[in-house]
Amino acid sequence: MHSAYEHARDTYEAIGIGTEDVLQKLAAIPISLHCWQGDDVGGFEKTGGGEIGGGLAVTGNHPGKARTPDELRRDLEQALALIPGKHRLNLHACYGELGGKKVERTDLTVAHFQGWIDWCRARGLGFDFNPTYFAHPLAADGFTLSHRDENVRQFWIAHGRACRRIAADAARQLGKTAVTNFWVPDGSKDSPADRKAPRERLAASLDEIFVEPIEAKLNLDAVESKLFGIGSESYVVGSHEFYLGYAVRNQKLLCLDAGHFHPTESVADKISSVLQFVPAILLHVSRGVRWDSDHVVLFDDATRAMLEEVVRGNFLARTFIGLDFFDASINRVAAWVIGARNVLKALLVALLEPAAKLREWENAGDLTARLAWLEEVKTLPFGAVWDEHCRRQDVPVGAAWIEEVRRYEHAVLTARG
Repeated sequence: MHSAYEHARDTYEAIGIGTEDVLQKLAAIPISLHCWQGDDVGGFEKTGGGEIGGGLAVTGNHPGKARTPDELRRDLEQALALIPGKHRLNLHACYGELGGKKVERTDLTVAHFQGWIDWCRARGLGFDFNPTYFAHPLAADGFTLSHRDENVRQFWIAHGRACRRIAADAARQLGKTAVTNFWVPDGSKDSPADRKAPRERLAASLDEIFVEPIEAKLNLDAVESKLFGIGSESYVVGSHEFYLGYAVRNQKLLCLDAGHFHPTESVADKISSVLQFVPAILLHVSRGVRWDSDHVVLFDDATRAMLEEVVRGNFLARTFIGLDFFDASINRVAAWVIGARNVLKALLVALLEPAAKLREWENAGDLTARLAWLEEVKTLPFGAVWDEHCRRQDVPVGAAWIEEVRRYEHAVLTARG
């Protein structure tokens, strides 16, 4: 044992927290790493660039963007080598390996993702999936599942159905449940005259997608809201209220994306409310700066509050955690590492909190003790416990991972031009 850890262990033991139990729990919590951080939401359907669409925009031109599935997997491997624990891959449908052929999104099958599934199996990773409702001619006008054109709507319904089957097939092979998250960019730049009809069409389209029964042990469906986007500043069909109602009615997972709410809203405060009525939630941990800009996750108050609420409410078994950001202004591998390690640090701090004692004082009306200890725990030596976690998981301790990323950048990324 390391002396700093021994001191931290004894300090936490004095307030009733066993750090060995905490480290065991933390090691069992997977984070789903989003593939789109590594190539600026490009995907592999076409070459030569082009607009992402769907209100999405990636800024920056740091060298080394992944250009092929093999390059992206190599970058993910480097990130995973620097993140403690065993995690998951979160893949978008536009990242299929199509063999140089044109394959419509309605015709995608598990065969187009077998390389990713095999890669996950070899590394003991789970697999999550997302239909891609952007970067396509039939999404160019800003509407997909809520489109007024029945033919366009049926195309996107078929895509959603195909994606659920792919996720289930992947889960069957890996022996780990997949989460398939549905987000659509549908909305208007200016105020619409009819807010009702698109929402009726979106609900009906989702019903058609989900009509095919798939075992919950293979696939869980999540639905994700958004406040606004580029090109949908005035009206988003899939608002929080829409998807909250849909998830409750149909007992789907509700995805709470940290960047998809007003800046003054607390995502942490929504968790215990939502979980009264839905079976589970998907947390997309991100960081909005002035708008839904998907900045790299920090170890900040907002992130800590979300994970504290998950732990305090004993919701870990009903919460799936994924990263969702993209930053091309910095080393893309480093972005994964920084974000994932910060989420894990926030989970560790939450697990080290004397929650039972805090509830005991609260229930006894001793609000002085509650406030005092909420402040005292902020300076307890959680950093030594984090370092011990990294040592046990055989990843760099402290800032040592930065040099590993630098070496990878010089040896691999700069060669890509």
